[in-house]
Amino acid sequence: MADDATVEDEPTGFSGITLAHNAKSKKEVDEVLEEVAKLGATIVKPAQEVFWGGYSGYFRDLDGHLFEVAFNPFWPLDQDGNLDLP
Repeated sequence: MADDATVEDEPTGFSGITLAHNAKSKKEVDEVLEEVAKLGATIVKPAQEVFWGGYSGYFRDLDGHLFEVAFNPFWPLDQDGNLDLP
């Protein structure tokens, strides 16, 4: 995951886990990243089309935790944001 987030795989770059927020659209990914940047987070990897067919970006929060914000077109979310698998 360190490679995917474009950070070093060492204590200052990748702590071994990332937290994730599943967005309902590419637009929502962009909006979340824009909002967290305004709140002081560091954008580590701007949102972009990714190898697995989705759209995602990464940010580091003020405590240093790494988050992925992703839209996965293969995992639909219901109106409450819950995974809606057939």
